[in-house]
Amino acid sequence: MDQNPFAQAFQLIVQMDPALAGIVSLSLKVSLSAAAIAAVLGLPLGAALALYRFRGRGAAVAGLNALMGLPPVVAGLMVYLLLSRAGPLGSWGLLFTPTAMVIVQTLLVFPIIAALSRQIIEDLWEEYREQLQSLGSSRLRAIPTLLWDARFSLITAVLAGFGRASAEVGAVLIVGGNIDGVTRVMTTAIALETSRGNLALALGLGLVLMMLGLLVNLTIYLIGEQARRRRG
Repeated sequence: MDQNPFAQAFQLIVQMDPALAGIVSLSLKVSLSAAAIAAVLGLPLGAALALYRFRGRGAAVAGLNALMGLPPVVAGLMVYLLLSRAGPLGSWGLLFTPTAMVIVQTLLVFPIIAALSRQIIEDLWEEYREQLQSLGSSRLRAIPTLLWDARFSLITAVLAGFGRASAEVGAVLIVGGNIDGVTRVMTTAIALETSRGNLALALGLGLVLMMLGLLVNLTIYLIGEQARRRRG
């Protein structure tokens, strides 16, 4: 009698099956890299949009919020056209590599982090504006102070972006190609192994992905509690 797929999946996880471990490792590298790059770009931009008033700011904020709902397959198509042989960056040879997957995940995560950080910093600026201005702090000099003061809330925004990146399948499939040992991540591997009937590996990866999601959400909750106690 064949072993239960759930039992096989747990066995793969416990024994750290090389195929499963390699897929999980690549998934974490790609998603963490995308979240980090998006944070480096998105946090300062969000803070700048929160503090400065200029012509077209409303359109910029609306556009940023709209990009939060950018369909992943559209993002994947855009990056594919950019990196394909006929595209402007085709000579770089990045298509169907982990770098291409990082690029498309960054494109998806960046507006989330930027939009959330803008709202967080804007609320904090309204609270501390008079105090900071009385100390002679300009808006530019206030950005690092506000980013540091809101660090707990901003970490939750980055974690939310990481959660979005780690669960993505359509965009990374388009630009990565789901190549075994090269660009195969958890989400694309689950889809492939399910279609192949390899339910043990698919379930194992699914369980790891679920545990990762639970860990991210638990971390967000704990950071939120820490921030509330700090302010209380």
